[in-house]
Amino acid sequence: MLVAMPGMRDERFARAVIYLCAHSPEGAMGIIVNQPAPNIKFSDLLVQLDVIPQEDRIHLPQRAGGVKVLKGGPVETGRGFVLHSSDFFIEDSTLPIDDGICLTATLDILRAIAAGGGPASALLALGYAGWAPGQLENEIQQNGWLHCPADQTLVFEAEASVKYDLALRKIGIDPGMLSPEAGHA
Repeated sequence: MLVAMPGMRDERFARAVIYLCAHSPEGAMGIIVNQPAPNIKFSDLLVQLDVIPQEDRIHLPQRAGGVKVLKGGPVETGRGFVLHSSDFFIEDSTLPIDDGICLTATLDILRAIAAGGGPASALLALGYAGWAPGQLENEIQQNGWLHCPADQTLVFEAEASVKYDLALRKIGIDPGMLSPEAGHA
């Protein structure tokens, strides 16, 4: 996971915690997991996408009611990506990532969740964060990002408002002691 340094100049990534889904010589792609999408409910999106009829919105299974909608990043914000536990898989649609976490970007997963199936843990991200070849490495060298190991608790269970501090503490950093200024030896 990427954790934005306090001095991050790009406001879209201020205090961001990003689950890195892909990283190769062609670039990188990740989902911001700690920025809720304001005023957007999962049930409303299901209706808008014709996954369920309007009248079924209040009768969703408990699992569907717990799916958080996040601002996944500034790229393709009209597109949804479901980051989820690996207990659900759609052939040719689900990308296994790591640590029991997968990514699916089709309506099939939304239908499964709305029907009471689907993964045990999931979040819906609108958009994603993307980097051109070498861009992320350069930002890391410029002290824009820290990184920490990912885990399902941090991705799915923690409240968005505490994920930044939890990610920093996971790598032994007290958020109150972190300076926005970078130092170079």
